[in-house]
Amino acid sequence: MQKITGKLSGESGSKLQGCSFSGAFANSLSAIKGKVSGRGAAGILAVIVIFYSALGIYWSIPPKPFSVKENAELLAEANGGEVVTGYTTTAALYRLADTLLTKRGGYIRNDIMPPGVFLDNMPNWELGVLIQVRDMARALRKDMSRSQSQSREDADLAIAEPQFNFDSKSWILPSSEKEYRRGIEKLESYMNRLPRKDDPAQFYARADNLTRWLADVETRLGSLSQRLSASVGKPRLNTDLAGDAAAQQSTSADDVVDVKTPWNKIDDVFYESRGTAYALIHLLKAVEVDFADVLEKKNATVSLRQIIRELEATQDTVWSPVILNGSGFGILANHSLVMANYISRANAAIIDLRRLLEQG
Repeated sequence: MQKITGKLSGESGSKLQGCSFSGAFANSLSAIKGKVSGRGAAGILAVIVIFYSALGIYWSIPPKPFSVKENAELLAEANGGEVVTGYTTTAALYRLADTLLTKRGGYIRNDIMPPGVFLDNMPNWELGVLIQVRDMARALRKDMSRSQSQSREDADLAIAEPQFNFDSKSWILPSSEKEYRRGIEKLESYMNRLPRKDDPAQFYARADNLTRWLADVETRLGSLSQRLSASVGKPRLNTDLAGDAAAQQSTSADDVVDVKTPWNKIDDVFYESRGTAYALIHLLKAVEVDFADVLEKKNATVSLRQIIRELEATQDTVWSPVILNGSGFGILANHSLVMANYISRANAAIIDLRRLLEQG
């Protein structure tokens, strides 16, 4: 009986040991598989991150500047027309608006998918260009295409101008791209009608029309200069009602105002300024062509060219990987203050040019 029991217990022990060995082996295999699958998932994730990072960097490269004269000549040739007064300015505006939709990555500001949703610099660059497109489209509709204050507005510009004022972050129903594309098509229609004798469009290159647009540019650059300078957060005196003893405002404000751009908005303002300057460089060069006689009569051509030169300095390469925000005289650079310097100089020159044009 004991022999039988021992024999059975020995056989059972062998089987149990075999089962234990099989279980350990299976656990080892599953552990190895888990490590392999974990490493594979991490590798795939790393590849995705690297791919989207590289694509985001590529999309963040701004488009190169273009020649406004060559651009007008190519468009006129493609449409079977000729370059007449106002064609160069309209063609430059058309090219800027089209660039927003056709550059690397297309229009990014309303993206909800990677890498566009994670980008920050290019969407603000697009906003700067878009604001200048809106201002020039309004100037075309309100002033430059009309001979008098009571004259009829151009039908194409009446549609184009509000299209560019559509929400810049709408991604569906309808998308910003769809609305801006319609504005571009109507702008092209107006441009193509400029040289025609049948169903003509008009562009009046007068000093008063140019002065009104420059007043809008002056306001935009002044605001940007203030926002750029506010990166260091200096208290300033409240001058909102200065110059008029009877002036009033809706709500009271302190005599000393502490203005400071939030740290996470500093690069936003910087790249919006670069986009604004990029658009203005091309629009001012186009204005130099279409308003050549007006500028020559006022001896203001050189003043306009100096404004362009100041704005071109804002397009220099930023070698730092981030926009630094050092104090004014500290160890680290402050890119916003450097940009504010060029924007302020261009703004001061525009003020002088506008006053020169207003003189008889």
